[in-house]
Amino acid sequence: MFGRRGSAKRLHKARSPIENFFCKLKQFRAIATRYDKTARNFLAAIHLSAAIVWLN
Repeated sequence: MFGRRGSAKRLHKARSPIENFFCKLKQFRAIATRYDKTARNFLAAIHLSAAIVWLN
C-alpha cells in the first residue's frame, strides 16, 4: 500500500514541471490557437515561446 502512494508522489513530482511548462506555453495566443498556417512557422513560434518561458 505504501509503495503505490510513494510511487504516485514521485510520478506527480516528475510530471508537474512539464504540465506547468505547457500551461505557460499555452498563454501565448499564437500557440494556443495554432495561428500559423505552416508547420514550420508553428514550430518556430513554439521554439521562440519556449525560450521566452525558459528565460523568465
